[in-house]
Amino acid sequence: MTIPLHIQIDRHSGLPVYRQLVDQVRFQATAGTLEIGTELPSTRALGLELGVNPMTISKAYGELERLGVIERRPGKPNVVSARLAGTGAADAEDELRRALQPAVVAIRQLGVTTGDALRALEDLLESDDQEPRSPGDPTP
Repeated sequence: MTIPLHIQIDRHSGLPVYRQLVDQVRFQATAGTLEIGTELPSTRALGLELGVNPMTISKAYGELERLGVIERRPGKPNVVSARLAGTGAADAEDELRRALQPAVVAIRQLGVTTGDALRALEDLLESDDQEPRSPGDPTP
């Protein structure tokens, strides 16, 4: 059974769409949100859902296969790779650290204290608003 992916594309981030897709699928697979053997949507179906060219999805799936995150099966849906069986809390923490690194750079450049940064992170984690916003977007 194919499950929907929880992917949020930010067209203003400066990061290519295929890279956003690779990072988010890798994060979900490492965290266990996408279990081993989970079937991924076809390139066409995911492209329609995200409003993205299917070739972009194919490029992302190719990179995910190269990274060992998914297995491509000719004529069948792609699945989350069994090679992820060894991943766990340490891998999830590594992914989190990688994701937070740009925020750490911004915190230092802005001169924000550690306490203020932690409070801001807690506020964001507790917020019901899960939609990513670009820095120039007005607050809702």
